Amino acid sequence: MDKKRSFLPALVLTALVSFLAAVLVLLGAAWAVLGTEGLSMIETLVLINTRFVGEHDLGEAVDESLDALIEGLGDRWSYYMDEEAYAAQQESRNNAYVGIGVTVTYPEEGGLLIRAVAEEGPAREAGLQAGERITAVDGTALTAENSADGAELVRGPEGSQVVLTVQGTDGAVRQVTVTRRRVEEHPVSYTLLSDGTGLVTIRNFNSRCAQEGIAAVDALVEQGARRLVFDVRNNGGGYLDELTELLDHLLPQGTIFRSQTKAGRESAVESDENCVELPMAVLVNGNTYSAAELFAAELQEMGRGVIVGEPTFGKGFSQQTFALPNGGAINISTAKYFTGEGVSLIGTGLALDRELHLTDEQAAALAAGTLAPEEDPQLQAAVGLLEAAG
Repeated sequence: MDKKRSFLPALVLTALVSFLAAVLVLLGAAWAVLGTEGLSMIETLVLINTRFVGEHDLGEAVDESLDALIEGLGDRWSYYMDEEAYAAQQESRNNAYVGIGVTVTYPEEGGLLIRAVAEEGPAREAGLQAGERITAVDGTALTAENSADGAELVRGPEGSQVVLTVQGTDGAVRQVTVTRRRVEEHPVSYTLLSDGTGLVTIRNFNSRCAQEGIAAVDALVEQGARRLVFDVRNNGGGYLDELTELLDHLLPQGTIFRSQTKAGRESAVESDENCVELPMAVLVNGNTYSAAELFAAELQEMGRGVIVGEPTFGKGFSQQTFALPNGGAINISTAKYFTGEGVSLIGTGLALDRELHLTDEQAAALAAGTLAPEEDPQLQAAVGLLEAAG
């Protein structure tokens, strides 16, 4: 019995030493990962929860803090989303959402300027048109100061109604009641022009882009298209998987995409030998970003396409979205990407085969989806380059 008792203090001491060692390891790991800055943020949150006596909304404070943290990185492609914004992003990336079916911008004079109206959405059925301006939502006027909140006011549960005050392009003001419902947007549309040009408009590289893009190209080939023009103007990009799947269908065997992570790990995507044997061109402008830029660059690099339009920004980072415990998410740049030959677009943008700018009126018509092919100088220039090349 005495021997067993003598073992007890030793066992307790051993357990205590093991516990302290584990704590030290965890503290060391936290220090290595978080640094003094991260630990300071954690300590601040603990002090607020345990010492702060003022009335406050901790969730709102955390939202603002996370937003400021990501903003402080100085990367225009990284951002924080609260729970509602994250849900809206997920809907947008699925090319399906509950709403009224409009794409809007925020003019300096306030309100929501309708840039596009979904073909099968409730807004079109209610008579809304591109170029009109929503000046109030359910009686709440949208000024220059609060117009950014307008899109959130327009959203709502499926089946509910929203009353919009709309200023038409002629200046006339009217009230429009729209019933919200699920809207599915098609990222790709196509048409065969009378001169044999297959025009493929890619609005984004989000869900279903590759599927619809491949179907569009195959349909145009079957219809006898002599050339293909891809319109990625005002295309903000999307998923890299959608991009590479579409490029694989169009291009011959070779490397079509490269990326490099922060840790230096490199990866590449290869195309098989099957391809589309037609001359191609890509239309771009200053709002052509990310996957849309890389799409144009890769067609050009492999000698399969020319690029016509306006200088692009030169985005060369890919982002990932990480869900957070509070229901929000951060979207941060996690890798650099390159063309198949290892060329980065950062700081340079695309090398245009023909630089040609639209007038303000033409650019507005393009955004509204009303710029006719025969009145589109960039499209006509692209066709001219392909015809001249034989």
